[in-house]
Amino acid sequence: MIVRLADPSRDAQAIAAIYRPAVEEGVASFEEVAPSAAEMAARMAAILERFPWLVAVEADRVVGYAYAGPHRERPGYRWSVDISVYVDGAFHGRGIGRRLYDVLLPILRRQGMVNAYAGITLPNPASVALHRAIGMQPVGVYERVGFKRGAWHDVAHYQLRLADPPGVPPEPRPLTALPDAPA
Repeated sequence: MIVRLADPSRDAQAIAAIYRPAVEEGVASFEEVAPSAAEMAARMAAILERFPWLVAVEADRVVGYAYAGPHRERPGYRWSVDISVYVDGAFHGRGIGRRLYDVLLPILRRQGMVNAYAGITLPNPASVALHRAIGMQPVGVYERVGFKRGAWHDVAHYQLRLADPPGVPPEPRPLTALPDAPA
Protein backbone atom coordinates (compact mmCIF):
# COMPACT_ATOMS: atom_id res chain seq x y z
CA MET A 1 0.00 0.00 0.00
CA ILE A 2 1.21 3.49 -0.78
CA VAL A 3 0.03 6.79 0.63
CA ARG A 4 0.23 9.79 -1.66
CA LEU A 5 -1.26 13.24 -2.07
CA ALA A 6 -4.71 13.07 -3.57
CA ASP A 7 -5.31 14.47 -7.04
CA PRO A 8 -8.83 15.89 -7.42
CA SER A 9 -9.09 14.94 -11.10
CA ARG A 10 -7.82 11.39 -10.56
CA ASP A 11 -9.12 10.50 -7.09
CA ALA A 12 -12.41 12.34 -6.52
CA GLN A 13 -14.55 9.51 -7.89
CA ALA A 14 -13.01 6.93 -5.53
CA ILE A 15 -13.08 9.32 -2.57
CA ALA A 16 -16.76 10.11 -3.18
CA ALA A 17 -17.51 6.37 -3.35
CA ILE A 18 -15.71 5.70 -0.06
CA TYR A 19 -17.53 8.59 1.63
CA ARG A 20 -21.00 7.76 0.23
CA PRO A 21 -21.87 5.03 2.80
CA ALA A 22 -21.06 7.39 5.69
CA VAL A 23 -23.70 9.75 4.32
CA GLU A 24 -26.30 7.35 2.96
CA GLU A 25 -26.11 4.43 5.40
CA GLY A 26 -24.59 5.65 8.64
CA VAL A 27 -24.21 8.61 10.94
CA ALA A 28 -20.45 9.22 10.74
CA SER A 29 -21.34 12.23 8.59
CA PHE A 30 -24.27 14.56 9.14
CA GLU A 31 -24.50 15.36 5.45
CA GLU A 32 -27.81 14.18 4.04
CA VAL A 33 -26.89 13.96 0.36
CA ALA A 34 -23.65 12.29 -0.66
CA PRO A 35 -21.48 14.63 -2.74
CA SER A 36 -20.81 13.73 -6.35
CA ALA A 37 -17.30 13.19 -7.61
CA ALA A 38 -17.40 16.72 -9.08
CA GLU A 39 -18.41 18.20 -5.72
CA MET A 40 -15.71 16.21 -3.94
CA ALA A 41 -13.11 17.40 -6.47
CA ALA A 42 -14.21 20.99 -5.85
CA ARG A 43 -13.93 20.54 -2.08
CA MET A 44 -10.45 19.11 -2.47
CA ALA A 45 -9.28 21.80 -4.88
CA ALA A 46 -10.57 24.54 -2.57
CA ILE A 47 -8.15 23.65 0.23
CA LEU A 48 -5.37 21.54 -1.32
CA GLU A 49 -2.93 24.43 -1.54
CA ARG A 50 -3.13 24.90 2.23
CA PHE A 51 -4.08 21.49 3.60
CA PRO A 52 -3.26 17.90 2.68
CA TRP A 53 -5.64 15.32 1.30
CA LEU A 54 -4.04 11.90 1.16
CA VAL A 55 -5.12 8.64 -0.41
CA ALA A 56 -4.10 5.09 0.43
CA VAL A 57 -3.71 3.03 -2.73
CA GLU A 58 -3.52 -0.73 -2.88
CA ALA A 59 -3.17 -2.51 -6.24
CA ASP A 60 -4.10 0.72 -8.09
CA ARG A 61 -7.30 1.10 -6.02
CA VAL A 62 -7.95 3.98 -3.63
CA VAL A 63 -8.94 2.21 -0.40
CA GLY A 64 -8.98 5.14 2.01
CA TYR A 65 -8.33 8.82 2.42
CA ALA A 66 -7.50 11.33 5.11
CA TYR A 67 -7.41 15.08 5.09
CA ALA A 68 -6.99 18.18 7.16
CA GLY A 69 -8.94 21.38 6.93
CA PRO A 70 -9.31 24.59 8.87
CA HIS A 71 -10.56 24.19 12.42
CA ARG A 72 -12.37 27.51 12.23
CA GLU A 73 -12.30 30.30 9.68
CA ARG A 74 -11.17 33.24 11.84
CA PRO A 75 -7.46 34.07 11.48
CA GLY A 76 -6.52 33.31 15.08
CA TYR A 77 -7.33 29.63 14.50
CA ARG A 78 -4.97 29.16 11.55
CA TRP A 79 -2.57 26.97 13.55
CA SER A 80 -5.33 24.43 14.28
CA VAL A 81 -6.82 21.88 11.90
CA ASP A 82 -9.65 19.39 11.83
CA ILE A 83 -8.65 15.95 10.60
CA SER A 84 -10.70 13.10 9.25
CA VAL A 85 -10.18 9.65 7.77
CA TYR A 86 -12.44 7.31 5.80
CA VAL A 87 -11.64 3.78 4.68
CA ASP A 88 -13.46 1.65 2.12
CA GLY A 89 -15.69 -0.78 4.06
CA ALA A 90 -14.07 -3.78 2.37
CA PHE A 91 -10.74 -2.73 3.89
CA HIS A 92 -11.73 -1.95 7.49
CA GLY A 93 -9.51 -3.39 10.20
CA ARG A 94 -6.33 -3.48 8.11
CA GLY A 95 -4.56 -0.47 9.61
CA ILE A 96 -5.24 1.82 6.65
CA GLY A 97 -6.65 4.64 8.76
CA ARG A 98 -3.61 4.50 11.02
CA ARG A 99 -1.23 4.50 8.06
CA LEU A 100 -2.96 7.55 6.58
CA TYR A 101 -2.71 9.43 9.87
CA ASP A 102 0.94 8.35 10.24
CA VAL A 103 1.65 10.26 7.02
CA LEU A 104 -0.78 13.15 7.58
CA LEU A 105 0.34 14.20 11.06
CA PRO A 106 4.04 14.76 10.22
CA ILE A 107 3.00 16.88 7.24
CA LEU A 108 0.87 19.04 9.52
CA ARG A 109 3.77 19.41 11.95
CA ARG A 110 6.08 20.51 9.13
CA GLN A 111 3.48 23.05 8.08
CA GLY A 112 3.66 24.56 11.57
CA MET A 113 0.26 23.41 12.82
CA VAL A 114 -0.10 23.30 16.61
CA ASN A 115 -3.39 21.43 17.20
CA ALA A 116 -5.41 18.78 15.41
CA TYR A 117 -9.05 18.07 16.26
CA ALA A 118 -11.46 15.32 15.30
CA GLY A 119 -15.18 14.86 15.86
CA ILE A 120 -16.59 11.34 16.13
CA THR A 121 -20.28 10.53 16.07
CA LEU A 122 -21.01 8.11 18.90
CA PRO A 123 -21.08 5.21 19.22
CA ASN A 124 -18.12 4.42 16.98
CA PRO A 125 -15.65 2.29 18.94
CA ALA A 126 -13.35 1.69 15.95
CA SER A 127 -12.94 5.42 15.25
CA VAL A 128 -12.49 6.21 18.94
CA ALA A 129 -9.80 3.51 19.16
CA LEU A 130 -8.00 4.84 16.07
CA HIS A 131 -7.98 8.42 17.31
CA ARG A 132 -6.82 7.35 20.78
CA ALA A 133 -4.10 5.19 19.18
CA ILE A 134 -2.62 8.21 17.39
CA GLY A 135 -2.45 10.06 20.70
CA MET A 136 -5.64 12.11 20.60
CA GLN A 137 -7.28 12.88 23.92
CA PRO A 138 -11.00 13.46 24.51
CA VAL A 139 -11.91 17.07 25.19
CA GLY A 140 -15.67 16.82 25.37
CA VAL A 141 -18.93 15.51 24.00
CA TYR A 142 -21.65 17.52 22.32
CA GLU A 143 -24.73 15.65 23.44
CA ARG A 144 -27.56 15.13 20.97
CA VAL A 145 -25.98 17.66 18.62
CA GLY A 146 -26.89 16.06 15.28
CA PHE A 147 -30.12 14.54 14.05
CA LYS A 148 -29.96 11.86 11.40
CA ARG A 149 -31.74 8.60 10.58
CA GLY A 150 -34.57 9.39 13.00
CA ALA A 151 -32.42 9.94 16.08
CA TRP A 152 -30.25 12.46 17.90
CA HIS A 153 -26.53 11.66 18.08
CA ASP A 154 -23.67 12.69 20.35
CA VAL A 155 -20.34 13.79 18.90
CA ALA A 156 -17.14 13.28 20.86
CA HIS A 157 -14.31 15.73 20.22
CA TYR A 158 -10.65 14.78 20.41
CA GLN A 159 -7.49 16.87 20.37
CA LEU A 160 -3.87 16.18 19.55
CA ARG A 161 -1.15 18.71 20.33
CA LEU A 162 1.11 18.63 17.28
CA ALA A 163 3.67 21.07 18.69
CA ASP A 164 4.18 23.19 21.76
CA PRO A 165 2.50 26.51 21.10
CA PRO A 166 5.22 29.12 20.51
CA GLY A 167 4.82 32.60 21.99
CA VAL A 168 4.49 34.26 18.62
CA PRO A 169 4.03 31.51 16.05
CA PRO A 170 5.39 31.75 12.53
CA GLU A 171 2.77 31.60 9.82
CA PRO A 172 1.73 28.08 8.87
CA ARG A 173 3.39 26.90 5.69
CA PRO A 174 1.07 26.04 2.81
CA LEU A 175 1.19 22.47 1.64
CA THR A 176 2.63 23.65 -1.66
CA ALA A 177 5.69 25.02 0.23
CA LEU A 178 6.71 21.54 1.42
CA PRO A 179 9.06 20.09 -1.17
CA ASP A 180 8.92 16.57 0.26
CA ALA A 181 5.18 16.02 0.69
CA PRO A 182 4.21 12.56 -0.57
CA ALA A 183 3.72 12.68 -4.34
